[in-house]
Amino acid sequence: MKNFIEIIGWIGSLEVLVAYALNSYQKIRSDSPWFYFLNLTGGICLVIYTLWKEAFASAFVNIIWVLIAAIAIGKLFITQSEKR
Repeated sequence: MKNFIEIIGWIGSLEVLVAYALNSYQKIRSDSPWFYFLNLTGGICLVIYTLWKEAFASAFVNIIWVLIAAIAIGKLFITQSEKR
């Protein structure tokens, strides 16, 4: 189980970093579904990892990160459905 959680932590870290790098190099926009998706899933992975490690301050930051991404995705879907 420990190795599985470690892998989840690494995946989450990579997803958040990839989202940031792609946005920084203007490969994706900060309001794109991919940016939100990478931040949401990366954040979820990091929440699991930090809770496992009992790093509660980091878990708190990642929970907020996930909430921000989830709200942004919700707004994106609402905006897209209004355009139809």
